[in-house]
This record gives sequence, structure tokens and C-alpha cells, in this order.
Amino acid sequence: MVKTVAIIGGGSSGLCAIKACLQEGLEPICFERTADIGGLWRFEEYPEEGRASIYRSVIINTSKEMMCFSDFPIPEDFPNYMHNSKIMEYFRMYARHFDLLRHVRFRTSVCRVAKRPDFATTGQWEVVTESEGKQEAAIFDAVLVCTGHHTEAHLPLSTFPGLEKFEGWYLHSRDYKSPQSFLGKRVVVVGTGNSGIDIAVELSHIAKQVFLSTKRGTWVLHRVGDGGYPFDFSYISRFRELLRSLLPQNASSFLLERKLNARFDHALYGLQPQHRIFHQHPTVNDDLPNCIISGSVLVKPNIQKFTETSAIFSDGTREDIDAVVFATGYSFSFPFLEGCVKVVENQISLYKFMFPIDLEKPTLAFIGLIQPLGPIMPISELQCRWATRVFKGLQDLPPSTNMLADITQTKEKMAERYVKSQRHTIQVDYIPYMDELACQVGVKPNLLTLFLTDPKLALEVAFGPCTPYQYRLRGPGEWAGAREAILTQRQRVVR
Repeated sequence: MVKTVAIIGGGSSGLCAIKACLQEGLEPICFERTADIGGLWRFEEYPEEGRASIYRSVIINTSKEMMCFSDFPIPEDFPNYMHNSKIMEYFRMYARHFDLLRHVRFRTSVCRVAKRPDFATTGQWEVVTESEGKQEAAIFDAVLVCTGHHTEAHLPLSTFPGLEKFEGWYLHSRDYKSPQSFLGKRVVVVGTGNSGIDIAVELSHIAKQVFLSTKRGTWVLHRVGDGGYPFDFSYISRFRELLRSLLPQNASSFLLERKLNARFDHALYGLQPQHRIFHQHPTVNDDLPNCIISGSVLVKPNIQKFTETSAIFSDGTREDIDAVVFATGYSFSFPFLEGCVKVVENQISLYKFMFPIDLEKPTLAFIGLIQPLGPIMPISELQCRWATRVFKGLQDLPPSTNMLADITQTKEKMAERYVKSQRHTIQVDYIPYMDELACQVGVKPNLLTLFLTDPKLALEVAFGPCTPYQYRLRGPGEWAGAREAILTQRQRVVR
């Protein structure tokens, strides 16, 4: 019988893992290598080894009603899109409300997680940790890995000939903190993901000139949607998901691309990709078109090579530059897990992106190791709710052959749909994936029953935004406040 659970990482996934364990009557201990909670969202002046790192100005790309934990709405006076300091404030409120911090061991690194000799019968793990220079081993019945996928900078320097001769300076976006040191400089930002575009926009206010280099272009979504509502609040709904599933993907792509091009023509602005919008993880930024039209950001193609003082681009143009910011993404690995999982080029074989399939007992799960087209925190929370029930034996996983078939099918679909890239190995569509998890836990909303018993609520669940509260209406972990939270969600957005 599983009782003790080791949780690795005290970020957003680690916090909801502690809470899920407590709700299932388990005994969690969370190991956090730094002195505080928050993971990715806690800004520090200097990057810390083994922890994700953000710049001072980071604002989240998902709105508060969509990204909150499902039984703890974000206060209505918080902005819809929160600065990282506000996200930290919310995490601290959540941790206080559910009394989570007493289960966290700070300044404690996990060195090794290994199967016990009797794993085949007990499913137990030996977890070796280190704190203040002392190592300690302990036995746990299960392990939740909550370290995320933004810790190791992916910096493919060998693909940029001449960089070793470049006399300016370069850094990965992980090491970028604020724009001051770029005052009056000519800077090239490589990459048009969210970090790349955010940094290019921020630098444009202070640098002499910013060049934004893109290999394949990108589609740019915006935070502010129709009528001034948050874009994701308007766009991520069950009704829209149904329409998308009924339409051919090319038709869905055409409609959204037309909408984005009506705001600014991506071809005119040098950003038009060859691929369709649903074939790449989208970028979200409201300010880039203004920077491009005013000339403070110039869009350039891929860098062919560097010289001592300049960058030469694939279209033959050459620009003198002082600094380079590589926003080239991240890799992930789990060195503390001895031979239990294998990561090759950001590919990892996990059932539903959570469970290794070749363990004799399902007592290891990964949380938040996904890249959703939507908010990640509600997904991590629902993953934790499922994992803890599997650990307790309340729910079984399918036979390993079935799980392998599911993984293979998922990978094939991903490869077919997405542009080949390191960042497209853990992609999920928000509502379909949440509903898959919800079916496992037994908490997917039953629309037919709702329409018969509570039509007002049913209309909001079906046609309104698919907020996390929907997964607390019924089943294990049901929350009495879920109905009220759904019916008042629009009021909290406009406050």
C-alpha cells in the first residue's frame, strides 16, 4: 500500500502534487533545491543551476481564469495577464491556504532515485538527497518528478559558423535578465518563440537597433482578444473545440490565420511561415507589430555566419552587431533517475506524457512535462490527481503493450502535424488532453446530465471558456464552489 511520496521540485507542479497527495491521504515530502517555492516563476537576479530562469519583466501568456488551480480562483483584483511577481503572490496564497509548505524541504537536491531490490513486489524507491553537504537516503513508495522542461539551455553554437571569432558578446535567453547592458547597442535576437519576441520588444526601447532572426517565421497570437477579453478566455471553449474537430485542419488553420493576418499581414512583416498555424507552438505578443512598423525591430532570416563584428544572414545581407541573444529553447533530462527513463533529443516514451511503461509497478510519474496549446498549471494539477490515484491502486494503467501502442500513435500524430523541432516533442492540445486525464480520474463534466439538471451551468460549460473549475464539478476531488466559480468567471475578468 503506497503511503509516502517523494516530490522532486517545488514549482507550480510540485505544489499541486503536494496537495493532491494530501487529498488522497498520502504522505508527501517535496525536495526543492533552492530556498523558496515558485520554480520557473520566481525571478532571481542571477540564474541558478538546475532551475528555470526568467527575466524581470516576464508576464504570463495565459489569463488568470484559464491558468488557476481548479479549486482556488485567482483574486478578482489581480490582472488578467499577471507579471511573474503576481504569479508568485498567487502561489504563496495557495500554499498558505492548503498548508503545503510544511511538506517542503528547501535547499535539498535530489542526487539519485533508484529502484529498491524488491521493486517488483513493493514498487519502492530509494531517494538520495543532499543538503548542506550531507547526503541522506530514504525509502519512498512512489515518486513524482516535477522539475519541468525549462532548466537546460539549448544552445546549438556549432550551427553558427564564425561565432568563435565574434568580438561582441552572446548569451542564451536563460541568462538575460534586463535590458540595461544593451543601451545603445546593435543586437540580434535569434529565435521567434515567446522569449525571443519578448526580449526583442523589450530591447527595442533601449538598444540602437534590434534584429530579430527567424529560421522559418512564426504566427503571432495576441493576449487581447475580441472586445478586449483575454484571447484564450474567448478561444479555448468546448464549442470551438467541437467545431475544430468537425472541420478539416486546413480549414481551421485558414480561419485562424485569416484572423491573425487581419490584425497585421505576417508576409508584409517578414514573419509569414511556410507551415500552417496549428503545425507549430504559437508565439504570443501584442507589441511586436508596432516595433516592426516603427523600425525599432527589423526582421531578418536565419544567420548564415558571424564575422568579428557582424552577422551575415541567409539573404546575403550583413549587419554590424554588438551582441547576440540566443532564444533557442531548452533541453530536458533527468540525471538523478538511474536508467529508468531515456531522453533522446527531447524525446521520452511516457504513457499520456506521465508514466514509464516498463516498470513492474506504476509508482513513478512525471508532472508538467508537456507543452500545451493553453495553460499548463491546470494540466499539472489534473495529472497529479490521476497519478496519486494510480499510486493508491484506485485506478490501473492498461497493459504495457496497449500503452506502447498509445505512445507510438501519439508520436506519429505529433510528427505528422508539427514542424520538426526540439520543442515539438511534448505538445498537447488543451481540451482534448484535459478530457483524457479527466476520463481517467472520473471528473470529466457530463454535458447531457448538466443540460437536464442545470441548463444555466451547462450553457456556460459548453459555450463559455473551458476553465479549470469544470474538472471539479463531479467525481473524486469534487469542489462545492465549482459551479459558482464557473458562473461568476466573466465578472472576475472584467473587474
